[in-house]
Amino acid sequence: MPPSLLPVRALVSAYLDRHPGERRALAGLLAALDAESDPTDRSTLPGHITCGAVVIDRELRVLHIGHRASGLLLTPGGHVEAADGTLSATALREVEEETGIPPGALSVTSAFRDGPIDIDVHRVDAGPDGGEPAHHHYDFRFVFRLAAGAVPELVLRTEEVTGAVWLPFDEVTSPTLRAKLMSSGLDGTITPLDASAIIHDGRGRYLLHLRDANKPWIREPQDGTLGDTIRRELREEAGLTVEDLRPYAAEEVTGTDGTRVPIQVFTGRWRGDPSALPLTEGVLLAWIHPEKFPFLTMPPSTRELLERHAAEHPPGGSAGTSGGSGSAGAPSGTVPHVVGVHLYLERGGQVLLGLRHPDSAYGGGSWHALAGHCEAESATACLVREANEEAGLVIDPGDLELVHTVHLVDRPGEPPRIQLFFRARHWEGTPELREPHACVAWRWWSAQDLPSPIVPYTRAAIEGIRAGRPYTETGWPR
Repeated sequence: MPPSLLPVRALVSAYLDRHPGERRALAGLLAALDAESDPTDRSTLPGHITCGAVVIDRELRVLHIGHRASGLLLTPGGHVEAADGTLSATALREVEEETGIPPGALSVTSAFRDGPIDIDVHRVDAGPDGGEPAHHHYDFRFVFRLAAGAVPELVLRTEEVTGAVWLPFDEVTSPTLRAKLMSSGLDGTITPLDASAIIHDGRGRYLLHLRDANKPWIREPQDGTLGDTIRRELREEAGLTVEDLRPYAAEEVTGTDGTRVPIQVFTGRWRGDPSALPLTEGVLLAWIHPEKFPFLTMPPSTRELLERHAAEHPPGGSAGTSGGSGSAGAPSGTVPHVVGVHLYLERGGQVLLGLRHPDSAYGGGSWHALAGHCEAESATACLVREANEEAGLVIDPGDLELVHTVHLVDRPGEPPRIQLFFRARHWEGTPELREPHACVAWRWWSAQDLPSPIVPYTRAAIEGIRAGRPYTETGWPR
């Protein structure tokens, strides 16, 4: 659908705030907006909006193309089409159609990310066949830079374009655009627009947020610096304060319009409990080890960034939480236990089980409940994390209830284990194979007719749950 009038009005209003002396020249456009007509429609007369792309290379030259119809050397551009969601989308479409440069080879600038650098008004003579009367174009010109590393090959639409040339600012053919570029202060520096953060505990784990993919934190007017942006967003989204945030890298991510958005990546350490944080966006915040990155849904650029950081910051000590004094050691005479958590999902008398990969270190080739080992986190937080990582299920910790505990020793000499089984009263999603190296199938089984082979303590726990028994011991010498 074409751009709505509300954002068009906002663009014009912000532009006139910067260039109040052009209000008279844009009187026709303002009148069309006030009359509720659609100035983005090329049939709107006596004037309508067109859009152009001011593409700047690393030598601060602007791309111009020769138009066959007019014989003029102009920046790429044209009329708004119904499929263009925004005016800048029109400019991006036109530059790709006319020159072959895709949005992914372009980057927005911090100075002109929110609106046009210039709105040019020029008269278009009547068509030679009399089908189109004389009218005006209000040409919104949006600035894009060649993205870092982009070396686009121009593929010109030869039926409309005679050639292309890159011109320095002082040779730009449009007087109004030339003047604004000359006074813009643009140089060869690519300045980050938004910010992102890598939060780790310094011991090998990374705090990841299930949220819109590849979504950076956007700088707002009240933010003095991008550091202020990231601190504000962490507070607003998760009530999280990270004291030692510092710049780590400048990267580019793909924006919603397909262009590359330069962002400043910060990094800092935190060792708290994610389940205790108040989330206002996204549905999950959890500690993740780097070996699980390949099995998580995330943009490749994000995965590469995290893996690079992990390689540069090897674990320094055992996992822990903030405010602690490190491991004080177990009291004399005690033996530490491994704590495992298990998900008991029941639907119409059937329970969900996963078939362990034949090469799995534990229970290979056997059916088993969705399970995981607790790290420096609560049992319910661990299970919420594992359910999402292993099967794509979303569960609120408040919907979990402990229904059975198994205290076992698998084999003599191995550490004892406490296996906690939680029933989920509610969940979202359908089981998916998120970790095929560990689980090769999910299936609902009748609780009265469990499959074979099945991990023995899983069978014991399910039978105990159905019988109303809260506790099972197995493997201990009698």
